[in-house]
Amino acid sequence: MEKLEQYRQAIQTIIKRHAEYTPSHGEIETLPLCDTINDNYLLMDFGWDRTGRVHAVVFHVRIHHQKIWVEWDGTEEGVTQELLDLGVPKEDIVLGFYRPEHRNMTGFAVV
Repeated sequence: MEKLEQYRQAIQTIIKRHAEYTPSHGEIETLPLCDTINDNYLLMDFGWDRTGRVHAVVFHVRIHHQKIWVEWDGTEEGVTQELLDLGVPKEDIVLGFYRPEHRNMTGFAVV
């Protein structure tokens, strides 16, 4: 259980850090979503810019079977590197945006 709490805290630290950034264009809000019951964590942008409505997932991370799954990462530097910097071992990170048959080439957990 201690590991699970550590992972929740690491993910929430990353979300809070990214939620502080204000998009440089348009009238866009950043919304951090932390569902600690189902262990789904998202950062979303929504609002309006010159092209129209903005409603986008910046990143989605979840905890599933004691591992952190990076389901989507639209950040420049990468949520995965931030997780590593916070002490999460590679073998506990699954890059869910890779096809399952290609995950063994990433150096991270397969499942």
